[in-house]
Amino acid sequence: MTIVLGLLTPLIAYAVITLLHIAIPVKRSRGYVTSDATGEVMNYRINGRYVLAASVVLWFLLGYFQIVPYTWLYETRWWGLIGACAIGLAFAFVIVVRYPSTGKPFLADLWFGRSKDMQINNGFVDAKVWLYLVGAVMLQLNVLSFAAFHLMKFGAHVGANAGADAGAQVGANAASINPGFLLGCAMLTWFCCEYLIFERIHLWTYDFIAERVGFKLGFGCLAFYPYFYSVALWFTADRPNPGVPASLTILFAVLFLGGWVLTRGANMQKYFFKTAPERTFLWIKPEALSDGTHSLVVNGFWGASRHINYLGEVIQAVAIALASGYFGVWMVWLYPIYYIALFLSRQADDDKVCRAKYGELWDAYTAKVKYKIVPGLY
Repeated sequence: MTIVLGLLTPLIAYAVITLLHIAIPVKRSRGYVTSDATGEVMNYRINGRYVLAASVVLWFLLGYFQIVPYTWLYETRWWGLIGACAIGLAFAFVIVVRYPSTGKPFLADLWFGRSKDMQINNGFVDAKVWLYLVGAVMLQLNVLSFAAFHLMKFGAHVGANAGADAGAQVGANAASINPGFLLGCAMLTWFCCEYLIFERIHLWTYDFIAERVGFKLGFGCLAFYPYFYSVALWFTADRPNPGVPASLTILFAVLFLGGWVLTRGANMQKYFFKTAPERTFLWIKPEALSDGTHSLVVNGFWGASRHINYLGEVIQAVAIALASGYFGVWMVWLYPIYYIALFLSRQADDDKVCRAKYGELWDAYTAKVKYKIVPGLY
């Protein structure tokens, strides 16, 4: 029964998240992308922060009333991963065969998708908004469950009449709690929360502008994102405090914050440049190259490198891996390694799209902003 319920857990969770997304009222938001079918700017329902809050409250109440243990998602994580993979595969196949071929082989269409503009009722439900929302909320619930498991395994659980020996055992157990592990949980929590807080900003990012909905995006958000991003927690939740000095743990937190500033700062600067070109952001007055039709910002974050936001994402992933304190456990490094591979590929794809769109203006931009991702290096 546990296996069956574990396999069904992501399906139930995704259904609940979807119902919350539909039920929680919000105002519509205009994005950047224009519909291929109508030529009009697309509208979206953006309520991710409220769906996340409601989901966390529901997770807490289910645990508090002992309906579903707080540690359930950790204890059934492998079965949940298998269930999520099945959902991701089924979604990708169904969503691709519904649309006409792009002229490429079927496997290419299955991987990249066929349609970019997948909405129900003029944005009442948008496929990309829904996919990222489900992925972020499920990742957050996994993180909470992993943190609960670690605290229950190494925390204090004694009765009011416990004696001195029991009190000593409590102290020993509490000393085994890994602050770095909890810091990693906090980092991933902030990663999920701030994404949904700034959900509208992401309507101006590469994913919404250029990505089509297929296996890469569908499976990525339904299986890979909510389960793989927490890989450092998977293999350290049941390990005690490794004794990393507090100063190093603080340094890892600062490193994560620095990566976040790069990513969020770059995305915010681009968002304001697209929506209010004359607006100053963080005391940075925008400078731009223009051909009369298109404009590209060339200072601030975007003057340092063409994809400085990618560098920030990688730095955050490295900080999460370091926070666990188990530097020799190779599995904790899978997340930053994946990000490096992803962003090298995405940078190349993005440059091709931009060169095709902007032409000589892009050449002028790359001549001024020479580095692709890492300032002074690459």
